[in-house]
Amino acid sequence: MKTLDKIPTSKIGRTTELVKTGAKIGANYIKYYSKKAVNPSMDRSSLDEDNATDIYDGLKSLKGSALKVAQMLSMDKSLLPGAYVEKFSLAQFSVPPLSAPLVRKTFKKYQGAFPEEIYDTFSKDSVNAASIGQVHKATKDGKELAVKIQYPGVAESIGSDLAMVKPIAIKMFNLKGEDSKRYFAEVEDKLTEETDYTLEVKQSIEITEACSHIPNLKFPTYYPELSSKRIITMDWMTGQHLSEFAATDFSQETGNKLGQTLWDFYMFQMHGLKAVHADPHPGNFLISKDEELIAIDFGCIKEIVDEFYQPYFELAVPASINNPEIFREKLFELEILRKDDSEKEIVYFSALFHEMLSLFTKPFQEKTFNFADSGFWDEISSLSEKYSNDKELRKMNGNRGSKHFLYINRTFFGLYNLLHDLKATVNTHEYVKYLEEKGFKNHSAL
Repeated sequence: MKTLDKIPTSKIGRTTELVKTGAKIGANYIKYYSKKAVNPSMDRSSLDEDNATDIYDGLKSLKGSALKVAQMLSMDKSLLPGAYVEKFSLAQFSVPPLSAPLVRKTFKKYQGAFPEEIYDTFSKDSVNAASIGQVHKATKDGKELAVKIQYPGVAESIGSDLAMVKPIAIKMFNLKGEDSKRYFAEVEDKLTEETDYTLEVKQSIEITEACSHIPNLKFPTYYPELSSKRIITMDWMTGQHLSEFAATDFSQETGNKLGQTLWDFYMFQMHGLKAVHADPHPGNFLISKDEELIAIDFGCIKEIVDEFYQPYFELAVPASINNPEIFREKLFELEILRKDDSEKEIVYFSALFHEMLSLFTKPFQEKTFNFADSGFWDEISSLSEKYSNDKELRKMNGNRGSKHFLYINRTFFGLYNLLHDLKATVNTHEYVKYLEEKGFKNHSAL
């Protein structure tokens, strides 16, 4: 893969790159409508593919927050056309890496020394490049290590990058008014945390220690003394990325075992730690040769505050969902319904979220749930299509829900997709025993 010798770090430089991308997209529309004039039955698939390619190509040269947002969107397969999902998902673990000279220069800037002055060996070429950093293999004192280096300028450009993608997000999610600022503030806060590698090392150590008792789950050891605000050093872990493993001919028993581990890991965090690894994409998990799940990235941790946790999980209980009075009360607590809503809006959004939550909470309603069930995913696709084509919805204010929904819903949807990739059937209540082992009792209303 071609390497990058430089990344635009100034606001002007980054904006210039996006303007170029915008020009390409404009040309794509002209080409599409010219062809459609000749062939009126032509669908949008070619336009979507051309636009997805040009947008991704523009973002991958910038790296940073804009590329991270594309990665986040790719996890929601029901939201974007398939061409966008396919292209944007490359941001999970396949983007052009920095060239060796730029790596060396960047490392010296962050760590105060060149790599060869700190490690016994250090690979000049990266083994994995993603949205905000890339990984190199190193050794020291007989240990094989993974060294994650943050791209230059990423932390400093978060605000300007989000400002550039904000108009697209506002249109995509039908956000209206000043109130939408809270969603962008939440994204900016979490991205800022993700660029603080000192915080990531601290979070990684805390979560790995707390979850080490869950079977079939492994973590690298982290080395704070070899890390800094923009560099992380951890054990080198050997395995296949989950998406690569999912494409192999594994047994149902193996899929169920790995899926159970993944489910228990997330439920323990949700209900015990009240803080969760909110970036569940395949690039953050490896499968070892012993068929163990390895979690390797804890940059994005979302704290779950009680005022959100309680009503959120109460709506996973059939008695709450199916009681109109309790259901409406919880919708107000979660800011899905607003005090300035008209009666028409209250009725409309109550019905919409009743339909959505009844579907998305299905895994919690049964002792075992099959995430490979095509019927479940067909229902999700149908529901997404129904509301994406609902003209009535487009007229209403899309600012719905607490800011905490952004990362918690992202976590659950990402988790569901990983379990689907593993074709896993899981015991949805088995995690309780791991909570009890650690002394957590009042974990949820489930």
